[in-house]
Amino acid sequence: MMGISGFEPSFLVGIEAVRQAHGSRLATLTGRPLTGFALVRFVENGDWFADCPVVLDFDGVQVEVCHWKLDELSIGWDTIDIAVTITGWEWFELTPEWSRTDERLEPFVGQELREVALLEWRPASYDLAAGTVAVEFAFAGDCLRIVNGLDENRIEVGAAHPDYIRHRLGR
Repeated sequence: MMGISGFEPSFLVGIEAVRQAHGSRLATLTGRPLTGFALVRFVENGDWFADCPVVLDFDGVQVEVCHWKLDELSIGWDTIDIAVTITGWEWFELTPEWSRTDERLEPFVGQELREVALLEWRPASYDLAAGTVAVEFAFAGDCLRIVNGLDENRIEVGAAHPDYIRHRLGR
């Protein structure tokens, strides 16, 4: 999909579906350091293509997070080969490629993961995004979240918005 080698997403909707499919495996990442990451950026301008998965490497275990549509989330495990060139974009005016640079993610490299949680967006009033699920990775100094940016990924750092309900995984 998207010309990304190995990317075959399995999109899920809702906290229970995501927790059942991936909760225990996400919890096993606790204690591992983040050793690398990759995002898809366009060669011509360096812009992040937020529709593509965010790939995080926890000391040899690769987690691939991708939000889609208004409420779908795919979490993959060790399937994407970021060493392979992204193909099939000849028709488009920009060229996507894997990048290992991002000012939001770089500070977390080398840090040990302390906790993983799934966050469920539950605002007090009606919201189109209600029920969407984010993945939060907590390190000693700060938290990193990959959230649904309404049909794409969004990366957040710091304290989560209070309208999220935290579902801790493991320990």
